[in-house]
Amino acid sequence: MKRRLLPRSCLSLLAGAALLAASPAAAQSEREAPPYEADLMRLAEVLGALDVLRPLCGSADTPSWRDQMQSLLEAETDEANQRRRYIERFNQGHRGFASVYRNCTPSARLAMEQYVTEGQKLISDVTGRYGR
Repeated sequence: MKRRLLPRSCLSLLAGAALLAASPAAAQSEREAPPYEADLMRLAEVLGALDVLRPLCGSADTPSWRDQMQSLLEAETDEANQRRRYIERFNQGHRGFASVYRNCTPSARLAMEQYVTEGQKLISDVTGRYGR
């Protein structure tokens, strides 16, 4: 049975970003990192990887993974340094896969599926613990 990854993954990521933006924890001071920041940093890296892997394997996702990263930045970053750290993690995920994969291979497909699953889990965990 072939799994449909795109609709759930896009909806989960966007819904998660919207929930976090509305949560009281997201409004913490600039000096104090929210307790879920490490998870969101990892999510930024996952989004960067998917920005390479999904189009490589023939998926034209809307919104794009880069657009989803923009939504995460808008929801979660208040200061330039914090924003830069998220962007660096996105770029790290992007470069890591762009340097390895030039074609869609079975291993690229497997990595893509694992990253979609990981992204969904990160969003579910963070929104479950810190969302309204």
